[in-house]
Amino acid sequence: YTGTSAPFNFNGLVRHYFLRHSPEEADIQVNLLPKHQRQAQSHEIAKRVRPVVSRIARRYGAAVAVAEVPPGPPVLQTLVAEVYGPTDASRLRLATEIKKIFETTPGVVDVDWYRQDPWKKVVFVVDREKAALNGISQEAITKTLKIATSGISIDLFHQPGDKEEVNLIVELPRWARVRPTDLLSLKVRSAKKPYKLIPLGELVRLEETEVDQPLYRKNLRPVIYVTGDVAGEAESPVYAIFAMNKRIAKLDPEHFGANGPITIYNMVQPEIQTEPSLKWDGEWHITLRVFRDLGLAFCAVMVIIYMLMVGWFKDYVTPLVVMAAIPFSLIGILPAHWALNAFFTATSMIGFMAGAGIVVRNSIILVDFINLRYHHGLPFREAVIEAGAVRFRPMMLTALAVIVGSSVILADPIFQGLAISLMFGEIASLLISRMAVPVLYYMVKRRHAEGDSP
Repeated sequence: YTGTSAPFNFNGLVRHYFLRHSPEEADIQVNLLPKHQRQAQSHEIAKRVRPVVSRIARRYGAAVAVAEVPPGPPVLQTLVAEVYGPTDASRLRLATEIKKIFETTPGVVDVDWYRQDPWKKVVFVVDREKAALNGISQEAITKTLKIATSGISIDLFHQPGDKEEVNLIVELPRWARVRPTDLLSLKVRSAKKPYKLIPLGELVRLEETEVDQPLYRKNLRPVIYVTGDVAGEAESPVYAIFAMNKRIAKLDPEHFGANGPITIYNMVQPEIQTEPSLKWDGEWHITLRVFRDLGLAFCAVMVIIYMLMVGWFKDYVTPLVVMAAIPFSLIGILPAHWALNAFFTATSMIGFMAGAGIVVRNSIILVDFINLRYHHGLPFREAVIEAGAVRFRPMMLTALAVIVGSSVILADPIFQGLAISLMFGEIASLLISRMAVPVLYYMVKRRHAEGDSP
């Protein structure tokens, strides 16, 4: 698709594919076979194609990006650096340096920025005095040039078997309008007698002018975007951003007109633009927001669970013992991600939160059984030991159910983190909380229980 965009989805709207209209812009859309008819996954194919396409682009001085559908969250690109500053010159200097850092950072590919290379356009300037002497208006000259370059619709052609009409356009053949000077031989009829045909070359002159750069703003603030993607051993933008932050911190602030080190923002835009600054957007911004929101939601849920258990046990300490088993699941979750070479993603966080409810349930079963056996007359120490032995079977069956149910999404590239968190979090919690919760409860309640009779 040359001079336009390929059929785009919601992600294409976010990445502004619909704005592509220039002749130097193009899309190559590759449709893959269904996954059961090919051995390689789509991401593996994209990784194999990217180096070849990048070499071709470098040969011709072009900018290219390999985009997967769907490529991830709806952002401009995986790595997006928003460059702010008080003047266009300061923004350009900082953006140029940031682009160099992108290009020289290992693992960062498909580097581009929202700025065009300097280029010129040819302007037809009408000599109004000559045009007036020949009785030709400026409108007639403009209309002639428009017809020659863009054509003009003269009618609609209808056929009985067609659902839509055909637009009839009169225009010059392409070979006759390759260069601007080719149009100077066109002639315009004079409005004065004897109605002579005057060549455009006698009425206009050609001038070259610099084309203004497109202006981009975010929340009414001028910005220059520098974009890139990640590929290689570490395909998470976190590692690339951390590596680039170290290099950005070493930049000379005087070169950019700053009074101090370049300020880097992650969650919010800079409130004032008196100093050059940088804000990370893209998947990093989405990741921070997701983990922040999930963390706040998790804290709110923990407070609600604590309040419910306080009402049930009529005690403020016992719920803390029950909830102490929640961090034990991380002992299984984090090493499992490392062993399976998987990233701790937002779905992994969701799995940790979902598993917390199961962990709390198992702990409640243990504590409730201890209280039940203690009130039946069993010594408190014996009740604690019996709870860990007797209630292990239902806890194990619950964990097995979670493991079997989560195994079906273990190979999914998106929900793999969810499956790992549920499966290995349950295994670690089953093995540790079975001993830790009764021991903690015994340490907390021993004096009170031994001082009272059942």
